[in-house]
Amino acid sequence: MAEALRPPAIPLGQPYPNINPKYGRVKMPILLHVCQWVYGTHLSTAIRESVWVFPIIESIHVLGIVVLVGTIAVLDLRLLGLIMKREPISRIARQVLPWTWTGFSIMFITGLLLSIAEAATNYYNWAFRIKLILMILVGLNPLIFHLTIYRQVNTWDLSNVTPIRARAAAICSLALWASIIITGRMIAYLN
Repeated sequence: MAEALRPPAIPLGQPYPNINPKYGRVKMPILLHVCQWVYGTHLSTAIRESVWVFPIIESIHVLGIVVLVGTIAVLDLRLLGLIMKREPISRIARQVLPWTWTGFSIMFITGLLLSIAEAATNYYNWAFRIKLILMILVGLNPLIFHLTIYRQVNTWDLSNVTPIRARAAAICSLALWASIIITGRMIAYLN
């Protein structure tokens, strides 16, 4: 019985696997189990193995990103004072917001489907992990912006030069979205 609990011999130079000595099994993070379960579902398999479904979803995902990032870029560039200097920022925000949410919805749903199709492989993909972290940061950026500096937009709405915190939020937004797009493309090439 004691032999059954002993971990297997590991050749020299090889990393020691994470084995639970009590049960003699390899311990796996819960997230990995979830990813493997999702990877094995019928939906995941259907998307992954179809000749047309995965590329169509990916194309719609890219179009959603274009709408989302395009509308965000319009507002960010106005905050930086580079375009539409005579337009009030609040008016631009009101006009692009429905398009921003539409792009976000399309991007989120299709991104979720793409992630479901590749759940097990994405678990190990460092570009995917970086993208998830960047997506959290890009979500926090407008939240902080709208809860702080944008509350006083009526004092600087028509200014050619916006407050430094508004410009900083715009720069962060543009940099984060560019990074998300780059890491999103890297997912396919870094397995």
